[in-house]
Amino acid sequence: MLKKHHQDFRDELLNWFKNYQREMPWRNTDNPYHIWVSEVMLQQTQVIKVVDYYNRFIARFPDVQRLAAAPLQDVLKVWEGLGYYARARNLHKAAQVIVNELEGEVPLDYATFRKLPGVGDYSAAAVQSIAFNEPYAAVDGNIKRVLARLFLMDAPVNDAKSAKLFQQRADELLDSTAPGLFNQAMMELGATVCRPQSPTCLICPVNAFCEAFQTARQDEFPQRRETKPVPEHHIAVGVIYRGEEVLITQRQLDGLLGGLWEFPGGQVAEGETAETACVRHIVEVVNLSVNDIKYLTRVRHAFTHFKIVVDVFTCDYQSGEVILNGPRDAKWIEVGALGDYPLPRATHKFLDKL
Repeated sequence: MLKKHHQDFRDELLNWFKNYQREMPWRNTDNPYHIWVSEVMLQQTQVIKVVDYYNRFIARFPDVQRLAAAPLQDVLKVWEGLGYYARARNLHKAAQVIVNELEGEVPLDYATFRKLPGVGDYSAAAVQSIAFNEPYAAVDGNIKRVLARLFLMDAPVNDAKSAKLFQQRADELLDSTAPGLFNQAMMELGATVCRPQSPTCLICPVNAFCEAFQTARQDEFPQRRETKPVPEHHIAVGVIYRGEEVLITQRQLDGLLGGLWEFPGGQVAEGETAETACVRHIVEVVNLSVNDIKYLTRVRHAFTHFKIVVDVFTCDYQSGEVILNGPRDAKWIEVGALGDYPLPRATHKFLDKL
């Protein structure tokens, strides 16, 4: 697309967006905090899943002050099941920075906002443009796909080295008079029309400007760098009963599933049975001896970069005092109280069998 056609592209895209955009709760507000929450939730998560979480989160933490004042466990519980929990932890940290250091207002300044915990180039551009109409081009996966087809860009969309190229194209194309609307329109186009598979090019409002469509090469773009096969890990977990109570442990705040609670366990070593691994990890992780070990079930779960197969056992406490090697905390609680704690999705897959 030639630069002289950029304004025509913007006009067509914005006209389409104003008439055909999907209804979403965060599009009916100009509250910067609410817009920020939506953008954090939408990272690597489908819109259809985010809507209910967004509504519950805003109902529970309607402003940045109440989010900052809330215990992290409450925040993680509301976030439970949405995944990528570092997003929730960073949002909570950032809210505290805003309240304690920035007079309680989401900063109307890109550089200041960008320095907040968890805020990257995309979310900074999205929030600053949508909430404050500042001229920053947001570039997410949907927008990369649109740009790749518009300009026949052969830079792999999943290669960090390509980020600068896509940002340059997005900056050139941005409508500086309505940057927030334009960024949302580009995202909407990628999500609903310029889809990864089977793009609906014939009804695309800007197909006249798309080099891939004009040359019938839309299936060749975007291009991706080959990735390694997703590894699968075998995990053994033990639900330890002590009378009416079970033991749960809290993961360290940093890292995968940080701050969530789970049953003690760990990876099954090569040549080791799942039952033996379960007993071994209970000794290593919480310093307890158990008996009456019974197989409960197997569950599978997929993360972004790996998969797990979890064999779950029940057992009875025999002896020992809890000494933690790895977890941040541990508690004996009644089974009925498990719902009060933020738990990983894999754990929820077998709770009904306890």
